[in-house]
Order: sequence, then structure tokens, then C-alpha cells
Amino acid sequence: MQPERTDLAPPKDDPFTQEELKAFDGSDPDKPVYVAIKGTVFNVTRKRETYGPGGSYAIFAGKDGSRGLGLSSLKPEDAVADWSTLEEKDRKTLDDWHAFFTKRYDIVGRVVDLPAAVANK
Repeated sequence: MQPERTDLAPPKDDPFTQEELKAFDGSDPDKPVYVAIKGTVFNVTRKRETYGPGGSYAIFAGKDGSRGLGLSSLKPEDAVADWSTLEEKDRKTLDDWHAFFTKRYDIVGRVVDLPAAVANK
């Protein structure tokens, strides 16, 4: 596991729609790679080999895949933003992922058009 970072930039609150986020899936080498969890957008570019095309977690790049992270699933149908139906144990897993990313990657914004069921959670 990666150690916690001490050189993170102050969090940004730039708004992203889910459609805008798609441009940051790693397919364009000139753009950063972003992963969103529970609406928080993280810059994971320094781990492009993990989150970019061909990476083990590429399914989460350029989107909010909170449900899949909570379920520990790499299935495309699970890599969606709506995590409202997760069981308590899976919500804890999702919260753990969010905490992990918060300590290791710069926060560059927030997803402004999350599904209504999770928009204010």
C-alpha cells in the first residue's frame, strides 16, 4: 500500500459534470487522469499505469465509480456513481477508499450532477 502523502496541494472545488469527467480517462496522454469517489474528483495522474488505459483500475478513470469501489468490483456495470443501494459493509469499504484517496491524491473538484439518491451524502 502506498504511504500517505505530505505534499498534496490544497483541495480544489472545481465543478465537473459526469460528461466532462469522461475526458480525463487517460486516453489522451496530454490530459491528467481523474477518478471520482462519492463526488470528490481526484487527480491520479502519477499512477497513470494503474488508472490509465490497460491499468488494473482503468475502469474507474474518467468517472465516479463509487458503487464498484464499495463492492470491490471491476465490472463495468458496477462502476457507476449511484452507491445508494450499497449495504452497510460496502458503504464502509467505499468510505475507506475515499479516505485512502484523500490521503494520497490531490482533490481537483467535485461532480455536480450525481444521481439524486447520493447527491447530498
